[in-house]
Amino acid sequence: MSKTILIAGATGMVGSQVLLLALASDHVSKVIVYGRRSVGLQHAKLEEYLSPEFMKFPEELDLSEVDHILFCVGVYTGAVKRDVFREITVDYPVALANAHTSANPSGLFTLLSGAGADRSEKSRMMFAEDKGAAENKLSSLYPDRFYTLRPGYIYPVEKRSEPNFSYRLSRKMYPLLKLLGPKYSITSHQLAVGIFNSVQNNPEQETLENNEILQYIQA
Repeated sequence: MSKTILIAGATGMVGSQVLLLALASDHVSKVIVYGRRSVGLQHAKLEEYLSPEFMKFPEELDLSEVDHILFCVGVYTGAVKRDVFREITVDYPVALANAHTSANPSGLFTLLSGAGADRSEKSRMMFAEDKGAAENKLSSLYPDRFYTLRPGYIYPVEKRSEPNFSYRLSRKMYPLLKLLGPKYSITSHQLAVGIFNSVQNNPEQETLENNEILQYIQA
């Protein structure tokens, strides 16, 4: 059965590749993208809705027709202030989820999270605490209909200017991380394929760690 999916974060490193996979898939009848910047594409299956304030959804955005939300919005640790990081990481997806579950109680939600997300919400690391909080809130909103993917280091397949020293170091260390096994790293393209394929197959478990995401590349 073909489905309607909504991608939030479709201009990002991973979300942009998920978008291309969805547009090319016969299993997806409509792709809705929502965000603050245009993806700059024209396609028969594509609908785009923009809002300068993420949590103020356009009236024209009909979430009742959305079968599955893929939330790929993210921000680099240290790139913004603490409260802004929390807002983007937790408040954004939860606001979209609340609107979606009200409009379509049978809809599904997939979150692009990260390795180390702490469901106890007691981590001293901002990233782990907030990702864990987002997972908890979304899981309660989507009983048995929520999936979270926790990639390790994401190696960008596209050339880019790394945001800080730790990312520049991780990029140089990628060959070593890859040798350490499937738990620690993944390319941005592999992650996009893993996200999209997992959406098509509805995993039995709620949480997919890095090595489990890689298993969906051939799915």
